[in-house]
Amino acid sequence: MSDETKREMGKSDPAQGSGRRNFLRQGGALTGAALMSLVPAGVRNAAWAAGSDAPEKPEVKIGFIPLTDCASVVMASVLGFDKKYGIKITPSKEASWASIRDKVVNGELDAAHVLYGLIYGVHLGIGGTRKDMAVLMTINNNGQGISLSRKLADKGVTDGEKLAKIMKAEPREYVFAQTFPTGTHAMWLYYWLAAYGINPFKDAKTVVVPPPQMVANMRVGNMDGFCVGEPWNHRGIVDGVSIHAASSQDVWKDHPEKVLGTTAEFVKKHPNTARAMIMAMLEASRWIDASLSNRRKMAETIADKAYVNTSVDVIVERILGRYQNGLGRTWDDPNYMKFYNDGAVNFPYYSDGMWFLTQHRRWGLLREEPDYLGVAKQVNQVALYKEAAAQLKVPLPREPMRVSKLIDGVVWDGKSPKAYAAAFKIKVA
Repeated sequence: MSDETKREMGKSDPAQGSGRRNFLRQGGALTGAALMSLVPAGVRNAAWAAGSDAPEKPEVKIGFIPLTDCASVVMASVLGFDKKYGIKITPSKEASWASIRDKVVNGELDAAHVLYGLIYGVHLGIGGTRKDMAVLMTINNNGQGISLSRKLADKGVTDGEKLAKIMKAEPREYVFAQTFPTGTHAMWLYYWLAAYGINPFKDAKTVVVPPPQMVANMRVGNMDGFCVGEPWNHRGIVDGVSIHAASSQDVWKDHPEKVLGTTAEFVKKHPNTARAMIMAMLEASRWIDASLSNRRKMAETIADKAYVNTSVDVIVERILGRYQNGLGRTWDDPNYMKFYNDGAVNFPYYSDGMWFLTQHRRWGLLREEPDYLGVAKQVNQVALYKEAAAQLKVPLPREPMRVSKLIDGVVWDGKSPKAYAAAFKIKVA
């Protein structure tokens, strides 16, 4: 992130916060033509040179769920980055992750904005019919949330520690929702609960609810908490039905979240098309993170009924790092949702995919130990991503593994996945 953007965010000068809040309120919705005018003519008009690198499939349908982090799929299409690489992206709004899974597997969708863990689950035959799958790139880091009901908040339950205490003091069936059994939101929720001594399978009941339905289900009292992507955590706060308990970046700073996923069969048949999709998405990701004004314009675009279908204000605050908990506290989170971050977001690290396998093993979704690294090398298309990144001069890491420390202080580096999965005190497997 540039120094100019950091100054805009008000990180170095808290007094700039009021100016930033004014920025959130400014601006009307932009038309597609107005957005296109923001893109250099050379990008808008560039044609793909005919030859062996030409995409095999010039039109592709990419599925998405109405969440803030679908933005790079939408903006790649709206701003014409797809055309620069010889393809036409048609974003396809889907109702649930199960729908995304089924349509990618059967070929109705060419690719999708999809949960990281869903791709790995399908590849191993859990959470759906087994199919060889592929992760082309990571779409975003951070920006998911864990919310608790207003009823719990009224009893003083505002975080994991207080939740654990009341669950012991007032035993009953506590219900928490996530969006897909092998998905990211399930893993963030389970990891967060376990970090406070709560076994998500023995001490609570977990249910699956599609992201756009999360707030409505909380409103009618169907659950005590949920983990979902934005803007639905903030929507729950605005609607007065839930409060912010934690962000996914509290669980794991700069964690992998959604990916551009497809089948291995698609990559084998259409490698140039797959590379073109990566390049168009990288351009869109870089554009989104280039400035606060771009993020605002992105929010205005995806708020439309055709995409996320909510108000711009519900989206824009958190994608600019402005958080509130629904109880009067506000703060600026430097680890807000990022789509590019100088290329750090998008590399499909083997260790990221392997981490989801360790959690699937931890929670009994995988009955036997997988070949962690072997599976990651099958799924994550590192070589293809490097080709695309090199053409765009996107920085690449030295190694396909990275080191992270999670909320419980445990370090994950991908070196001993079997031991890592087995070491957790709270687990099912």
